[in-house]
Order: sequence, then C-alpha cells, then structure tokens
Amino acid sequence: MPNSLSHQYFIQAQALIPGGVNSPVRACHNVDSEPLFIRKGEGAHLTDVDGREYIDFVLSWGPMLLGHAHPAVTAAIQEAAARGTSYGAPCADEVALAEAVTAALPSVEMVRMVNSGTEATMSALRLARAVTGRSKLVKCIGCYHGHADPFLAAAGSGLATFSIPGTPGVPDAVVADTLLAPYNDLDALEAVFAAHGEEIAALIIEPVAANMGLVLPGEGYLEGVRALCTKYGALLIFDEVITGFRAAFGGAQARFGITPDLTTFGKIIGGGLPVGAFGGKAEYMRRIAPQGDVYQAGTLSGNPLAMAAGLATLNILRTADYAALERKVRAFVAELKAILEGKGVPIQIPTLASMFCPYFSAEPVTCFADVAKADAALFTTFYKQMRAQGIYLAPSAFETGMVSFAHSDDDFQRTLDAARKVRF
Repeated sequence: MPNSLSHQYFIQAQALIPGGVNSPVRACHNVDSEPLFIRKGEGAHLTDVDGREYIDFVLSWGPMLLGHAHPAVTAAIQEAAARGTSYGAPCADEVALAEAVTAALPSVEMVRMVNSGTEATMSALRLARAVTGRSKLVKCIGCYHGHADPFLAAAGSGLATFSIPGTPGVPDAVVADTLLAPYNDLDALEAVFAAHGEEIAALIIEPVAANMGLVLPGEGYLEGVRALCTKYGALLIFDEVITGFRAAFGGAQARFGITPDLTTFGKIIGGGLPVGAFGGKAEYMRRIAPQGDVYQAGTLSGNPLAMAAGLATLNILRTADYAALERKVRAFVAELKAILEGKGVPIQIPTLASMFCPYFSAEPVTCFADVAKADAALFTTFYKQMRAQGIYLAPSAFETGMVSFAHSDDDFQRTLDAARKVRF
C-alpha cells in the first residue's frame, strides 16, 4: 500500500517515533506488513485513514467488550469532559467505580485506581513484598504482566513477537529475584517453591494465559497454584488485566472458583480509556499509603474521564448476557476451525468466553513451549489475506482474538467467508 495514507503516516511516524509506533507489536513486523492508521471505531468495526472498513477482532487489545463508541460510554465521557478532564483530586465516580469492582469480585475488598496494567502489577508486587517481608517473585514462562523490570523475564506477548528474551536496560540484579516455571506445570512450580518457598513473596499469574495467544488452565492447575501459595505463605496475585470482566463479569476467578490474595485490572474497567487498578484483602490494601507505609501514587489516578467511562461500561456489563456471547463465539470458532482444517493446515483454536486464538499447530497448546512450535509463516499468510478482505486480527501469533457484544451474525459470517478464500 505504497500510495495509501497509512503508509504515508507510517513513513512520517518513523522519523518521529521509535519504529513509527507507540507500542511495538502495532508495527506489524511479525506479519510482514505495515500498520494501519485508524480514523475511527464504531461498534465492531474500524475505519482506517484511507476509508477502508474492517471487522475488528483486536478491540484495542481487549477493553472494548461493548464495541467501539458505545453510546452510553461516549455520553459518560462527554459529560465528564465538560466538567474538566483532570482534577488531581478525588471525584465521586472513583468511589462509584471502586464500589462496582469490589461488588463484582468478593476477593477484592479494597481497590486502588492507577493508570495502566503495568502500574497495577508493579504496585501489587511491591505490596506483596511488603506484606510478606520477602523478595522473590514467581511467574510463568510466557505470561506477560506489563513492562516493569521484574516481569520482563520470559514475558511472552510483544517480547516473544520480536524474539527478545529479556530486554537491555534491565540489570541482572533486578530480575535475579524473578523465578520461572512453565504454565500448566504444577510439578515444576512445586519444585520452585520447594527450593525457595521461604523467600517467595508472591506468585503472579494470568489465570488464563492471554499473552501467548490463549492458553487455558488445565484441570486442577489453578487449584494447585492456590494451594502452593497457601502452603508456603506467598501471596497469589491474579493478573486479570485481560480476563477481568471478560472471562466472566467477576473475572476468571469467578469462572474457575479460585480466590486470589490480590488482583490486578486494566482494559475494561476504563471503558477504553487509560486505566488500571489493583486490589485484594483489606488487611493487605491498608498497607498502601496514606493509610499504610507502602508508597504508591499517581497524578492521573482516578481520572474523572476514565472513571466515568469505566463506570458506564460496568453498569452495562452487569446485566449483559455473557453466556449468549460465548455460545456465538464457540459456534464461530468451530466453523472457522473446520474451514481451515479443510485446507489441509494444522490448526488449534482454543476459546474461552469471548476470546479465541488460531494456532497453526497439529498439537494442543498447553504452555509457551507449545506456542513456540506453532507455524508463524502460516499465521502470517492467514493474517495478510484476512486483512486484505477487511478482517482486522492481532498482528502477532502470540496475541488473543477478542470478540465484543457489538459483533453481529453478519460480522461472523463475513469473517468465515473471508477465511474460505484464504490460500496457503
């Protein structure tokens, strides 16, 4: 698309912004493409600066569960903006949003609003270290918890997309306290705890791994994780930045019946605006300043626009028919899988709630090592031909497809029709 406006913007951006993008995977390097510059989003559709429309299965990487520019959310943002965009002081909506979050998740007795998922996870880890008086952190290989230094060991997602094992600028000493275990491997995790249990402050985990594609927890895995943390006195942190209010209204912890000690949020609770939060048991959260001695702060935390958007979103999701959406997604994925199998390519498409991920692999995917075996070249072929037909997928084999309540039967059918035309 050398004559397109997207191409022209990308050329201009590369002289001004590292790589021409403000978040690496957007560059589309991994799928031999250039990024699309978007002019607007409406419902389940995006329109680029060249006027081309796409059915959106990225949804701003997850938060747009109601679709783009939902009228109630847009109205809430407009009304809030008319009263001022930032106060640097408390506002009523942050109390209302805190009430909504704590009501939806019984494990979250108190919550602190922040500005991103990365802020939420780094703050939760600091709190866990303060509560336990320990320093070590356990995370799963391939799980992504934001770009704070301690989490960038075997971090999946963008790092995996660019084949970066860690990143320069992170001193060895900073990640020396980060211990690793494969996702879905309780034996390996138990060995880590057996060796370091008295030093482990916390285990942080995506209850459904959604940053190496979509890897579902095996039967009994999350229960085993919870039991190990309890046995060794480590705090269990559920990173629900993606799964919170998407896997179920009460998050993955409600869907799987597991109670973490701390939970981190992002994405949906801001209705598409920059936001994050962390929360958990009141006895732990009271350690956060100014009530306690663990410092955490942010000028834009509790921003009135983000709080209004998040509150409007959760008020709608509270009565949304999650089960009906999941049935639609499962039917769509089953037909998509059959179409691709009919073309003779190996394909796995795990799905949960309104999430799915096509892996071009003959074997089931249960951990990052399995993910890494999937055929990236086949994914690139699929991505490019689907995009050319107006289907907007995540430009990485390590990201999860997202569906919204705004996706229509026609959107699903058009996507399946496009898949039928793909040639490998």
